[in-house]
Amino acid sequence: MLRHMAGRTLTIGEAASALGVSADTLRRWDRAGRLRTVRDERNRRLVPRAEVERLSAHPRRHRTDDRLSARNRFTGVVRSVEVDGVMALVELEAGPFLVTAAITRDSVEELGLRPGVVATAAVKATSVMIDRRD
Repeated sequence: MLRHMAGRTLTIGEAASALGVSADTLRRWDRAGRLRTVRDERNRRLVPRAEVERLSAHPRRHRTDDRLSARNRFTGVVRSVEVDGVMALVELEAGPFLVTAAITRDSVEELGLRPGVVATAAVKATSVMIDRRD
């Protein structure tokens, strides 16, 4: 809540947002002892502002981009975009690789994806994410 932001503690959600990670990540860090939290009168986790500042100053080793955490990235040129209803297939030619991703129509429109546009496919586990570079 806003009263926490102004004070000396933050909610898990506020701290996660400030650090650019998920609330679940902070809960795991708390259980593992990597993050010090306190509890309020309703037994909810709160993160001291000093902990957020400590973690903000710490370099993030695996971060490849401000918005994505995936490590396997393929930058290339969009070869084709097939939109059907709310979904779309985007084919990206990245060097010797041809990556096809099923993404939403909204994402295609938001990113301005069309043949000839330079974009990046970020592959994580079984998911493929597309990000456009200007």
